[in-house]
Amino acid sequence: MGRTASGGLAGYSMVVVGAMRRDPLEVRKATLRSMLAKAGLGLRFKEHLEGDGPTVFAHACKMGLEGIVSKRKDSLYRSGRSPDWLKMKNSAAPAVKREAEEDWAR
Repeated sequence: MGRTASGGLAGYSMVVVGAMRRDPLEVRKATLRSMLAKAGLGLRFKEHLEGDGPTVFAHACKMGLEGIVSKRKDSLYRSGRSPDWLKMKNSAAPAVKREAEEDWAR
């Protein structure tokens, strides 16, 4: 979770319930979009961005973001690491620098 330019909070989460684990990412996201629209809790769905990974990552770095997560649209949900989901970190981002300095990976 982090602060947006407008001062709001931004969090990233994907609700996966029971049988949804077997659905491709696009189906899970459509379900989440529908659930949030009906909830009326002040939560909103952030659309994904499709594009050339290196270009998207370069723009994220220029914006000072921590990085990007790339996912195969047809991937099924799996807990833990997967070759279908790639996380690219911006080594110049403050949070990533702190992580490296504190060596959280140990």
